[in-house]
Amino acid sequence: MRIARWQRRDGTIEAGFIHDGHAAPLPEGRPVDVLIQAGLPTTLAFGRDLLEEGDRSDWRPLDTVRLVPPLVPRSVRDFVTFEEHVEGMVKGASPDATVSDEWYEAPTFYFTNPHTLIGPTEPIVPPRTSRLDFELEVAVVIGATRECDGRHMSVERAADQIFGYTIFNDWSARDLQAREMKVNLGPCKGKDFGTTLGPWIVTADEFSDRLTDDGFLDVDVAVEVNGVAFGSDNLSRMAWTFPELIAYASRDSRVAPGDVLASGTSGQGCLAERWGRIGEIDPPPLKPGDTVRIAVDGIGETVNVVGEPRASQPPIPSARRRAARLHAL
Repeated sequence: MRIARWQRRDGTIEAGFIHDGHAAPLPEGRPVDVLIQAGLPTTLAFGRDLLEEGDRSDWRPLDTVRLVPPLVPRSVRDFVTFEEHVEGMVKGASPDATVSDEWYEAPTFYFTNPHTLIGPTEPIVPPRTSRLDFELEVAVVIGATRECDGRHMSVERAADQIFGYTIFNDWSARDLQAREMKVNLGPCKGKDFGTTLGPWIVTADEFSDRLTDDGFLDVDVAVEVNGVAFGSDNLSRMAWTFPELIAYASRDSRVAPGDVLASGTSGQGCLAERWGRIGEIDPPPLKPGDTVRIAVDGIGETVNVVGEPRASQPPIPSARRRAARLHAL
């Protein structure tokens, strides 16, 4: 099943199921959160009843609504799990660099901003950057189960927490990101201006026949820029499975219903990886008017156009150096 949120022409936001070219809203204007909190088995049963026996008078043709991010996450964790991507990125710092031993020891993630998500066809408005980039990713949405509170999970228990999958495009300002990473913390403003999520959540049951024997998803992903194919990969090339990522995130912590956990950029899934491999900025960074289309087998696609950058922001001063402050005293 496909679960989405959309905006009607009068501005009203609704949530429900996408079926047969229509958006079927939940009764009484209920939000998508009620499905996530109910858990996957309950949602599937409710969805079948609604789609097979419910009143279709309030169904809306899909081309008459605008899809928005399919949920408002409680938190967003973004991992880095594709070895090919990491190899290309480290070569951007040094042509002879190799992937660090620490990367192989455990999956690494950062938290990004759940308040700047954009929909599958919404323009991305970047900050002032000379190196705007996209990132081809897939994310899981966490659902509720009666048996688990989301803490200290085993891999097996974590698999039961997966409510569904969606496309995730972690837009990046690489020049801002590079400065931030030199401080050994971040990224922050190089990332948190916008992330595409959508076009909907495809429930986990639709991917049960895509699982390999060792728990990876055999799902093709691809990205094109301005109608030209750029890169492609398969989720089975992740270094960790999604349940392993969820279990790790839950260590000494909690993963809650409504959380989003992303795979990290696939191999050949961004411009910066290619820049690192060839040692030059080619193809060029994204510019206003460019279109990025991400397609994931079994989910669908997102198509975002790059907008004009935001206007200049109020200035923030540089740090007051300690020596200068001590001299002033």
